[in-house]
Amino acid sequence: MPTTSVHDLKTLILSFHSVIAVETLEEERTMELLKMAAQEIPIPLYDWSITQGLVRRLEVKGSGAENVRGDSTAIADSSGPMELLNCIEALRIDGIFALKDFGKHLKDPSVVRKLRELSQRFAHTQAAFVITGPRLTLPDEIEADAVYYTLEMPTRDELYEMLQAVVRSLNNKQKIKLDLDAEALGGILQALQGMTLNQARQTIAYAALTDNRLSREDIEEIQARKIKFLQEGGQLEYYPPQDNASEIGGFDKLKAWIQRAELGFSDKAQSLNLTPPKGILIVGVQGCGKSLAAKIIARNWKLPLLKLDAGRLYDKYVGESEKNLRRATAMAEAMAPAVLWLDELEKGFSPPSQSNDGGTSQRMFGAFLTWLQEKDESVFVVATANDLSKLPPELLRKGRFDEIFFVDLPDEEARKVIFEIHLNRRKQNPEQFDLQLLVDKTQGFSGAEIEQAVVAGLYRALHLDAPLNTAILLEEVTSTVPLSVSRREDVEALRVFAGERFVAAD
Repeated sequence: MPTTSVHDLKTLILSFHSVIAVETLEEERTMELLKMAAQEIPIPLYDWSITQGLVRRLEVKGSGAENVRGDSTAIADSSGPMELLNCIEALRIDGIFALKDFGKHLKDPSVVRKLRELSQRFAHTQAAFVITGPRLTLPDEIEADAVYYTLEMPTRDELYEMLQAVVRSLNNKQKIKLDLDAEALGGILQALQGMTLNQARQTIAYAALTDNRLSREDIEEIQARKIKFLQEGGQLEYYPPQDNASEIGGFDKLKAWIQRAELGFSDKAQSLNLTPPKGILIVGVQGCGKSLAAKIIARNWKLPLLKLDAGRLYDKYVGESEKNLRRATAMAEAMAPAVLWLDELEKGFSPPSQSNDGGTSQRMFGAFLTWLQEKDESVFVVATANDLSKLPPELLRKGRFDEIFFVDLPDEEARKVIFEIHLNRRKQNPEQFDLQLLVDKTQGFSGAEIEQAVVAGLYRALHLDAPLNTAILLEEVTSTVPLSVSRREDVEALRVFAGERFVAAD
């Protein structure tokens, strides 16, 4: 178990924090941390649930942490929430009382009143209530005296200890062969990062039991299961390095910057006290490759790409939006080194009804800026934005990001490359087309609009039962009204504003 987590919990208890809220699904891991903190203080440890009542898990006898013993017998008349609090009051001892899923019982005013009275008494001792649960919303009367503790994702050391324990346990029933050199072991631990300890335990056990061995070949399966867990969480999308085959036309200045920035992660840069780059903001015309740029950075650096749609962070319940942001950023740090792609950043700080958001967008913005400044250096942020008018001006100030790039409509050379990329991707030979004519006819087109013309042309060719040719593509091009025409004023305003202030990507 990480010594920092144990130390943090121990410090909170010793500093008279009488109510500690731990919002987590990792109940077993939380109890293990509390047990270690209780042993170090030393202080008795109890835990309670509605099904078992109050159980003494650790009793201190004497003054040393070695003089402790456990018990699994529930104390009589302690199963209900009010009975529990009356029981603790009657015990009149200092202890850690872990209350599982107790938050849902705090809708009863009598329970809230009783807990508040006990917590006020605990505030003068080293006793503490630790309330755990997957989603905690404390009433105002309790929240005023409570402190929220964030249980970080499992560290690499925790995952290694878990892996060893799983193999030992499985070997009691059937022999599991470990076919791992140092590099393969590192790959497996890297693939496990970002999972809860229980998810990682299940994943390792499944991989080992499939063929009675753990080897380099299991890394891909572990990554696939991690993608599944992330998708179920709903806040991050995961793109493994080996699945990233993105290509992009143009962006010469951005590509050159990416090559230089990668040196910031080298040992040589660290020897010169240079800190690694923390991230970039890419603004520009919609459909011109901002999202592709994030994928290109992850591909070139051979790092996993994590996509966070800022608009999906918002929740109708008070406080949940901020928690969603904390969960997402904590997950990203747990999976470092990685590239975190924040798509359409303006949606994260400008919800649909700003007048009724109760200040949520401002709190989200402040939390994001704080994290951006203090985050793990091995999480590189690539933020993209379409509408600068909705971004807080503080975010555009120099220093928030290492650089701010402006992506304009592709020029003639870039359009030619874009046509070649999308034709090749769909098994068409670019040399069989009059690319110069197509390039001339797509002036003012974005990369996305060129791609759509190729896709629509292929569908037309399939319908005609004929090979795709220049004439078919020209029909699609001429029937398309590009964004630079349909929203000419908006596009021109963006080009004027950004062109004078930010670095051109191309």
